[in-house]
Amino acid sequence: MKILINQSRLLAIMILTTISFSAMAQRQKMQYFRPNNQEGIHVFETTKNDTNVFRKMRVQVGGNFSQDFQAIKHQNSATPVIVNSVNTNQPASLKNGFNLAMANLDINAQLEDGVRMSLTMYLASRHHSETWVKGGYIQFDKLLFLKSGFIDKLMENITIKVGDYEVDYGDQHFRRSDGGNSIYNPFVENYIMDEFTTEIGGEVYYHHSNGFFAMVGVTNGELNPTVIRSSKIDTATGQLNKYSPAYHGKLGYDRQFNEDFRFRLTGSVYMVKSAASNTLFGGDRTGSHYFYVMENTAATASGNAFSGRYNPQFKQQVLTFMINPFVKFKGFEFFGTYEMAQGRTIIEPEMRTAIQYAADLIFRFPHKKENFWIGARYNSVTASLVRNPTDITITRMAGSLGWFITKNIVMKAEYVNQVYEDYKSSEIFSGGKFSGFMLQAAIGF
Repeated sequence: MKILINQSRLLAIMILTTISFSAMAQRQKMQYFRPNNQEGIHVFETTKNDTNVFRKMRVQVGGNFSQDFQAIKHQNSATPVIVNSVNTNQPASLKNGFNLAMANLDINAQLEDGVRMSLTMYLASRHHSETWVKGGYIQFDKLLFLKSGFIDKLMENITIKVGDYEVDYGDQHFRRSDGGNSIYNPFVENYIMDEFTTEIGGEVYYHHSNGFFAMVGVTNGELNPTVIRSSKIDTATGQLNKYSPAYHGKLGYDRQFNEDFRFRLTGSVYMVKSAASNTLFGGDRTGSHYFYVMENTAATASGNAFSGRYNPQFKQQVLTFMINPFVKFKGFEFFGTYEMAQGRTIIEPEMRTAIQYAADLIFRFPHKKENFWIGARYNSVTASLVRNPTDITITRMAGSLGWFITKNIVMKAEYVNQVYEDYKSSEIFSGGKFSGFMLQAAIGF
């Protein structure tokens, strides 16, 4: 959903809205809500453990801002490919400096007791300098307006989400940077294979008091939906492409055993048989925080917005699952990912495979306050490519230091090293690698 908004009008709306609802915002907290600051770390799906009392409708206006300083170098050993007298395999010449800042605007409304609406807009990002709507949804944790004691009892364990929302596939999307919102991410960038998209549909969660939960969801399978019939032939079926629904689900166990120890384990699945252009692995409208790495001399910030990432281009058919363990003992934190994805484009008769591993090891201190951290990440992707004789592998090692100056302001320093292996010599990624430092300041409120 692309929406252009005059910047002066937008600023005026933000100021007036903030003034109008500032007093109300201090009297009443949102229900079943993930805070947009340090308190939102380690929050995944919102639970049924909510003690905020509803008094009357209220609106909360918030936002995020991220600014990066980049000092990264890159190189490759690809053979020259000359197009219009330009070597398209020549990496861009990088220097140290500030990247384009990114900003988000968040509007949340507590409409009724147990009924909350959320809307997020990208005010500025690497991929789009103009304002874009990320999506919006309504979440029901109570259905008191139905005036049914049976349904009220049922809703003590159920959450319903409907709208154009961030698909809850896997747990890593709760820890990723999303444009200006990088407050939840202990690192500067996301995974190499970044699973994130917004689609139109609904999710239903069941939460049990012992820590087990389950979710089922169905969407249209598209970020940018259409009502125009397809005129393309699916190579695998020989028939006109049909836009079938996408299904996703999650099973998990999440329990805080005592003040010091929490354990969470989830398994997720996402599947769609055919789509106009599925974007589960390419739905980010903001872009990577590593600018121009492994891009050629003709690259632009917006036109080549996903530097350092790998998109398997499974636009037609996708079947993927992910397992995420999370363990926190006092200040020590482990978050892991195993993912196996299969998919294809409409012109491919067979499915290809991409496998991703990742592990974050974080130590937060001092005890209870945890406003400092030191962390390390290992991330690896192995994938089969069309017309590539062997599977390619991309490996990233990253280390980070961080400081929450206040619960709304964070500073990060990161060292990253990424290596590309087994690409054809005619590809710019052949023998490719980049390494260097990143500094990031982020605000969330």
